[in-house]
Amino acid sequence: MEKKKSFRARLAKNIQKNWILYVMMLPVVIYYIVFAYAPMYGVQLAFKNYKIKLGIMGSPWVGLDHFKRFFNSYNFSLLLKNTLGISIYSLLVGFPIPIIFALLLNYIKNRYLKKTVQMVSYAPYFISTVVICGMLTIFMNPDTGVFNTILKALGMEPLDFLSKPKWFKSIYVWSGVWQGMGWSSIIYISALSGVDYEMHEAAIVDGATKLQRILHIDLPSIKPTIIMMLILQLGSLMNVGFEKVFLLQNTLNKQAASVISTYVYEVGLINSDYGYSTAIGLFNSIINMLLLVGANWFCKKFADESLF
Repeated sequence: MEKKKSFRARLAKNIQKNWILYVMMLPVVIYYIVFAYAPMYGVQLAFKNYKIKLGIMGSPWVGLDHFKRFFNSYNFSLLLKNTLGISIYSLLVGFPIPIIFALLLNYIKNRYLKKTVQMVSYAPYFISTVVICGMLTIFMNPDTGVFNTILKALGMEPLDFLSKPKWFKSIYVWSGVWQGMGWSSIIYISALSGVDYEMHEAAIVDGATKLQRILHIDLPSIKPTIIMMLILQLGSLMNVGFEKVFLLQNTLNKQAASVISTYVYEVGLINSDYGYSTAIGLFNSIINMLLLVGANWFCKKFADESLF
């Protein structure tokens, strides 16, 4: 009891002394309570046969039936394959390119050229997803699109890219790389600015090439930043962007464009099967959490080993 009283007294004294800091922290706490913790009340829908008239608490409990239904559904393997396929493709292509771009920018000596390239590379990030998808639809139009115009000029047959399932993943990933490459490189450019230039001067005196300086000075120096960003990306491996997939999806490419997020939308909002869609979303969140924990463990285990 005395320990509890002393703790409460210290806490009250600390609040009284630093009340401004607690007031500044209050909006963040309220935000997470309202938008992160309060909605968790609805997670129980994943274990109930939800009836609107009965409400969440009054709906009958079905346990893991929704999960079994999803795992046994005919399109479970297709959804998992497409979601992981797009995510892994995006990771393999989209993760190293901003690093390479930042390294190349770091070796541009002309300050005005460097600033111009940075500004041009940042611009696509501020274009909305709807506009990006509209641009892709126009550019890949089989009759008037710029890509098919080039193919015709080269004597090749025009292609309706967005109607071919085999092209969907590449269109999604490479358009994302174009849009986010410059913005994603900012953190690596900042990390490179903290590299001690005396190491570069010593390497230049020893006759090291730019490639050797990149491999033995720049990359080891920004390795903690790279590992941190890799953990964050691995932790969201199952979070394929709903908006872009949904806007590029059509009946012809749906075989390759059906992912878990679009399936949750179809089942939950279109078919009004709220319990089933909640179970699918919860499954997706659990997989993401496990991936984040696994990525964190892996990177901590091998953080002391040289990756380059």
